[in-house]
Amino acid sequence: MVTLIDNAARPRHPEKANRPDSIVLRKPDWIRVKAPGSPVYNETQKIVRENNLVTVCEEAGCPNIGECWSKKHATMMIMGEICTRACAFCNVRTGLPTALDPNEPENVAKAVEKLGLEHVVITSVDRDDLADGGAQHFADVILAIRARNPKTTIEILTPDFLRKEGALEIVVAAKPDVFNHNLETVPSKYLKVRPGARYFHSIRLLQQVKELDPTIFTKSGIMVGLGEERNEVLQLMDDLRSADVDFLTIGQYLQPTKKHYPLQRFVTPEEFKSFATVATSKGFLLVSSSPLTRSSHHAGEDFARLRANRMARLGH
Repeated sequence: MVTLIDNAARPRHPEKANRPDSIVLRKPDWIRVKAPGSPVYNETQKIVRENNLVTVCEEAGCPNIGECWSKKHATMMIMGEICTRACAFCNVRTGLPTALDPNEPENVAKAVEKLGLEHVVITSVDRDDLADGGAQHFADVILAIRARNPKTTIEILTPDFLRKEGALEIVVAAKPDVFNHNLETVPSKYLKVRPGARYFHSIRLLQQVKELDPTIFTKSGIMVGLGEERNEVLQLMDDLRSADVDFLTIGQYLQPTKKHYPLQRFVTPEEFKSFATVATSKGFLLVSSSPLTRSSHHAGEDFARLRANRMARLGH
């Protein structure tokens, strides 16, 4: 007898299926956004579909998708749409990933060309199943984009490559312009929010990027509203500065479903401004802190500001 498995019927997050429902808090006025649907948005969606690409904009349910896609800004998510981790906050599908697509680097490069991107953000699912965590695939994508779009600057948002010896060196050797790896939350929340990761490993990863190539900008981001204390966020800033991280993003956590980690509160715009003030005083080249801040939101404009701020600090 042959048993057929209906993948379509499988839950998006099987590890969360038996968790008790939590109350999803009503969004305040400052967190609401317009529904997508402009002609340029539809054109961006068409290019993404024609090139068989996955975007984190869709998979993670980003609230800024309408704004970004209406400017032809899409964050490509490589190595499939199934993640090997099961972070409690994330809406990306979890399970057993499929094999890497050898055509993906060229497809991404073609899409960057069609979208006319001056700056592109490439992220991925975690691929703990691969010997190098997908490092070579990241490098291949960077090199393919460079070959077809030599003037496009490249920002990558990577997994932590935990226990993947030599993986980071492969990615850094491909020379992305910005290396982003998100801490996501303060260390006291890791066991429940990001159980497959290690806070100080992520700090060390960012520090190693600078040691390997000081010309690469480094970046990290966190969510707030998960129950963290203010002093924990300030300590996290110090930890990132000790690793010489250039750019910090802070945004509001939005609970994807009743099964995800429960949102504790909505942080006010005034608190976000306060975080930005403190972070700037600690020496970051750039800080983006607001309710709707996301890692790749306004990434192109932010890169230009990063570069200008570095030049100014060097006295040029």
